[in-house]
Amino acid sequence: MAAVRKGVLANRFCPVFCGAALKNKGVQLMLDGVVDYLPAPTDIPAVQGTYPGRPEQTVEREPSDDAPFSALAFKILTDQHVGRLAFVRVYSGVVKAGQQVLNVRTGRKERLGRLLEMNADERTDLEELRAGDIGAVIGPKNTTTGDTLCDVKHPVALMPVEFPEPVVHIAIEPRSKADQDKLSEALRRLSDEDPTFVVRGNEETGQTIMGGMGELHLEILVDRMRRDYGVHANVGRPVVAYRETIRERCVGEGRFVRQTGGRGQYGHVVLALEPGEPNSHFTFEDETVGGVVPREFVTAVERGAREALQSGLASGFPTVDVRVALLDGSYHEVDSSDLAFQTAASLAVRQAIPKGRPALLEPVMRVEVVCPDEYMGDVINDFSRRRGRLTGMEPVGRLHTIHAVAPLAEMFGYANDLRSRTQGRASHSMEFLQYEEVPANIANKIMEDTGSLYRFD
Repeated sequence: MAAVRKGVLANRFCPVFCGAALKNKGVQLMLDGVVDYLPAPTDIPAVQGTYPGRPEQTVEREPSDDAPFSALAFKILTDQHVGRLAFVRVYSGVVKAGQQVLNVRTGRKERLGRLLEMNADERTDLEELRAGDIGAVIGPKNTTTGDTLCDVKHPVALMPVEFPEPVVHIAIEPRSKADQDKLSEALRRLSDEDPTFVVRGNEETGQTIMGGMGELHLEILVDRMRRDYGVHANVGRPVVAYRETIRERCVGEGRFVRQTGGRGQYGHVVLALEPGEPNSHFTFEDETVGGVVPREFVTAVERGAREALQSGLASGFPTVDVRVALLDGSYHEVDSSDLAFQTAASLAVRQAIPKGRPALLEPVMRVEVVCPDEYMGDVINDFSRRRGRLTGMEPVGRLHTIHAVAPLAEMFGYANDLRSRTQGRASHSMEFLQYEEVPANIANKIMEDTGSLYRFD
């Protein structure tokens, strides 16, 4: 046992236990294994964090009761009996019920009203949580998944959880007037609990849009609305969350001048846009010299550029992975304002984008299929038909695991299709990988389907 524990702590062994939770078989054995083999909080190194507002300054927190308190909120749950719960993992120090702590993300103090130990649906009140404990807290209203809670006098920002952007959208509407208010509350609670689930309103159509990580993800959320909140809703067909980017450097100039009876508006900027690093979304740099654009207006320029890119200029989809640089501009001593420079930046971006050879991006999924030998040919050919590409294959006993990547747009309904091709003997898993450029002919077909007149080269 000592040798196995040593191997597990070194990440060289992975203990496997067999059992069935339904009839409580093997559960006690597995829990004993957790105690015998997995690391205690004192077996792992001190957690690394940063000083709030200074990401270059690292801070360590030892897993000790004597160190300043620090904890990570890793899950938000709405309980029908006690309300909103935040599950936390305490990395250092001790926190008592009723104590005030600092939420590093918001910079605000929050009071932890009650501390609970959760055992399935049983809740036990605790007086305190110590280093290494996992518990639930009632009280913090502004805490979300990934937030750091810490000692007010010793702030530290622990590594937050990174959540991918939604890749599938569907429209949802209540079936009756009675469901309208219940739907809003259900969507708010579900988005609180799940950071990968996003809800927004479409101003043009007046629809409510749900965004998630796949068809199954959104189907489960709609089912939960019906079961947990009694909300019956109609949903539209899934829509892929396309993005737009540019392939070449381009420069645009924006000048916003308005002169009325009183004080006017004046803003003038020259912006350069160029392709950014993949997944960089949006970066902005001020490259002006000599104060041609006062520093107090630079933030407004950045905001205007960011908002213009979000609205989608060529295709109507948000523009991502773009680096924007402020090259030049001018201002008026009296008439210049934040609004004028924000509008000028938006005009400059709109002028530049068509010159940057825009391209359409689509979400690409990593797919893994486990199937018997006799169906491998069919499954592989099907991937070719779906614009997918194989990345590897490996035998698993009498089965084969096929690794592939494929565009999400081609994978709708794949579960049913795979089942019918393999007589129900294959299984698959799918997760978001990255955004990739759509071939021009397919991109133009997408533009036709959305009613846009724009064409990609």
